[in-house]
Amino acid sequence: MPDNTSIDIKEGTFEISGYAFRDCGALSSVTIPSSVKNIGYYAFQNCNSLTDVNIPNSVTSIGEGAFFECSGLMSVTIPSSVTSIGYRAFDDCNSLTRITVLVTNYFTFSDKNVLSYLPYRAFIILIDENGNEIKKFIIPEGVTTVGERVFQNCSGLTSVTIPTSVTSIGSSAFEGCSGLMSVTIPNSVTSIGDYAFDNCSGLMSVTIPNSVTSIGDYAFDNCSGLRSVTIPNSVASIGNRAFQNCSGLTSVTIGNFVTSIGNQAFYDCSSLMEVKSYIESPFNLSKDMFSNETWRQGTLYIFPYVLDIWSKLSRKR
Repeated sequence: MPDNTSIDIKEGTFEISGYAFRDCGALSSVTIPSSVKNIGYYAFQNCNSLTDVNIPNSVTSIGEGAFFECSGLMSVTIPSSVTSIGYRAFDDCNSLTRITVLVTNYFTFSDKNVLSYLPYRAFIILIDENGNEIKKFIIPEGVTTVGERVFQNCSGLTSVTIPTSVTSIGSSAFEGCSGLMSVTIPNSVTSIGDYAFDNCSGLMSVTIPNSVTSIGDYAFDNCSGLRSVTIPNSVASIGNRAFQNCSGLTSVTIGNFVTSIGNQAFYDCSSLMEVKSYIESPFNLSKDMFSNETWRQGTLYIFPYVLDIWSKLSRKR
């Protein structure tokens, strides 16, 4: 195929077959007609000269790996007609910085969401039927899982409402949502995944319900706007660096059934001066759980028969 090749797919074509243009490295532009309903699996894999793709409003399905390894692809708009996007459809598109998604279809995609395996810097723009960017998002009732990376880098979001049907928040689900200011997690959620709210620098408050049993690694890392956190009695484990670099955090309350607090869970929380722990029995601790400022200047409220463990750790500082 010659360099800078353009292809116009014939009107009347209903499907772009699997592997149809795979490894066509010279393909710089493709016109997909409004008759196409399906884009097949790995159809444009490794077409690294493609910079943008116009997916017409007739397409309902984008197959697994359809644009996998399209390293030159910079922007994609997902039309309102699309109801299914396959696993890793845009994986390894390392130049992809913007995906525009019509919000009404956001939770009709496959379990391996369109936003799974995107380049870290790809910012997601959610729009309504009128083309306006969505700032406040209500997750529909009936959704049971907020999937991995589903809102990652949606920097325009300011608030999210999570319904009581949701039981888990996946890894990196809201990572990089720097505009997100508040989120209420319903009493149906049992786990908060790794990096779930990492780098949500605008997040000022979060309510963790008494149904959550585990908080993942880096779950609230770099949430510099957080002021206080209460870990409910239901939580058994707090992951490594779960609240690391929460520089605005001033107080933490830890429930009485926590059995494990990960390495550097509250490290570099330079403003953290008050820790209330209701833990009644020995548990796994790291000496780097808190920063020096907290150990030396903060006030720790701890049950007397657990105090000896904490005291030994503080002396190691």
